[in-house]
Amino acid sequence: METFKRTPLQLFNLPQHFVIPLFQRPYVWKESEQWEPLWMDIRRIAERRIDEPRLGVTHFLGAVVIQSHEAQSQRLTKWNVIDGQQRLTTLHILTDAAGSLLAQSGHSRLSDQLERLTHNDERFVEDGDSRLKVRHLNRDRAAFDEVMSAEPPIDHADLQHADSQLVAAHSYFSTVVEQWLGAPGTDAYADRANELTNVLLDGIQLVSIELEASENSQEIFETLNARGTPLTAADLVRNFVFQRLEAEGGDTAKAYREDWPFETKFWMRDVSVGRNFISRSSLFLNQWLMAKTGEEVSPQATFTRFKSFVEHESGVTMADLLPVIKQQAQQYEAWTEAAARPGGSLSPTEMAVYRMQAGGVEVLKPLLIWLHEPGRALSAEVIARVVSAAESWVVRRQLLRLAGSDLGRVVADVIAANSTAPAEELVERVSGHLARLNVTSTYWPGDEELRLTLATEPAYTRFRRGRLRMLLEAVEDSYRTETGQPQIERNGYPIEHLLPRTWKETWPVETPEEAEARQERVHRFGNLTLLTKSLNSKISNGPWRSKRSALLDHNTITLTGRVIKRTEHDDWDEALIDERTSELIEALLRVWPVPEGHHGRVIDPQTKAGDWVELKHLIEAGFLVPGAKLVATHRDFKGTEATLTADGAIEMEGRRFSSPSAAGHAVRKSATNGWYFWAVADGRRLRDVRSEFQNSMPVDEGPQIS
Repeated sequence: METFKRTPLQLFNLPQHFVIPLFQRPYVWKESEQWEPLWMDIRRIAERRIDEPRLGVTHFLGAVVIQSHEAQSQRLTKWNVIDGQQRLTTLHILTDAAGSLLAQSGHSRLSDQLERLTHNDERFVEDGDSRLKVRHLNRDRAAFDEVMSAEPPIDHADLQHADSQLVAAHSYFSTVVEQWLGAPGTDAYADRANELTNVLLDGIQLVSIELEASENSQEIFETLNARGTPLTAADLVRNFVFQRLEAEGGDTAKAYREDWPFETKFWMRDVSVGRNFISRSSLFLNQWLMAKTGEEVSPQATFTRFKSFVEHESGVTMADLLPVIKQQAQQYEAWTEAAARPGGSLSPTEMAVYRMQAGGVEVLKPLLIWLHEPGRALSAEVIARVVSAAESWVVRRQLLRLAGSDLGRVVADVIAANSTAPAEELVERVSGHLARLNVTSTYWPGDEELRLTLATEPAYTRFRRGRLRMLLEAVEDSYRTETGQPQIERNGYPIEHLLPRTWKETWPVETPEEAEARQERVHRFGNLTLLTKSLNSKISNGPWRSKRSALLDHNTITLTGRVIKRTEHDDWDEALIDERTSELIEALLRVWPVPEGHHGRVIDPQTKAGDWVELKHLIEAGFLVPGAKLVATHRDFKGTEATLTADGAIEMEGRRFSSPSAAGHAVRKSATNGWYFWAVADGRRLRDVRSEFQNSMPVDEGPQIS
């Protein structure tokens, strides 16, 4: 047995077959659990290489165990895949999807390089045999062969095996890669196409465990998969930390005893992140890294990214860094424990942690860690206002039940863009960053969209109980603030339907139309309230006057008290439900406001691309002014400045450039997306200014190029 660390180019470049044996399970990887995290890692590496090419960052994908085949072809080496077939198959699907897109856009050199990873040269393949390097012998064979051999452009829905998970994977990667590459023929496309190819060739690392034909592969498979407990990211970080401390000559025993905080039950507990569970210590380290680097870090990459940060970016010894980590970990623990207490008022940060727990998300934790970083010294007011804006962005998207898979990247971007921002500008800059988002996957919804959607939303059946309770608690707290009362206890109070779910016997109506109108309102916001304890079913489902009397006797919650007051002379009915629904929606909008004038307009990036926009259009519209200074954002070229001219050109060191990318190319000496490279004085990149300009235009207005 021999073990090697290899890139895809090193592992797959030779003429060979990787055979998935018949007894191996079929392909089971899924979008949310594996495809999306893998793509996020690949994309992060590609973007980081574009921004900072000198670092040469890589991503560790994991291990594969392969065994040489007893009967070898004269032309092709043959390996049986003992372990790692899921990642091996997925990597080939991603590579083929990317190669197909590059072939369509005319980047034949790049597509040919990728094809050599997945397909054998025809010269080495016997007549009638497949060129594919990965060969499935199980039930996936036909679907894999079909999609991997299809000629681009591929209509995945038209394939014979369109319902296969393998075809779904190919379709997914084709979609996300195409969206990320952008419009063909642009500098940004060429830059990204080159770097994506490089990452797929040599930016990924795998450990290849290679067995001779005579070795016992089953024993090795069992050892890797069935014995012992897998190491967590925190375990790997701990080992690295104390090895580095020892190399520095530090007192490792003292440091472990005093400065390593992660050995308590709090940190060892597994917590749910989406559908997966991860140790709280590993999760914190992941979020801390995002706060320090301004990059989205996948859970699988926590250790490798931590190691890279310490070795190449931190600029301090481990002896100095470890106490900082401890301080922020203790702060994090204090927030979490405060959020778990049923009583006592919470600070804005603690309340944000509570609401994230109730909403089932973790997305803002890196931002909270960043805001409270030792030495940042932000005032409580600034922190509260930044947290309020970020929380509004997340909660409003939750109210519309929009996807949250891309929000972590935005949080990382906010941190990266404002790492050196003055405290007095931070609120406006963070709010502005979020307000400029204009695609469905990340935008900040405006008031009118929420009013329209929530007015008829059956909230009780649409939202998980914890999230729905948190929303009602937030309204209750806003009412209490008006009269100076403390926050509501977070005791998991029951959610009560004012109009009962089983209303037909005791709340009858006369016509089918009235019955339909009543049933439509049962689960709406306006028909829901909180009680300190559940009413018994007889009272809960009984006539309104009896129910109102019971509520009057037992209620201590303002949310319910207002209903009691409203129905002093009237029964609870559809008109009052509609009226109260509108009131609760307005209360939610006040709890989670948006900047004045913000509407949350979405611009489809495919049909309304910004490539026609030039600097002169931004000047004409007043978004930029002649003579404005442009500064380079790339780490290697900080301090480089240029000047914007009245006609939309860029002047730098006596030279004149017609576009941001041309000026960026002159600085970097390589293809550069100038809209990302250059920023204005307040920290906004030119792409952000362009987004503001597009967002200000009527939806049906197209490019008017003069």
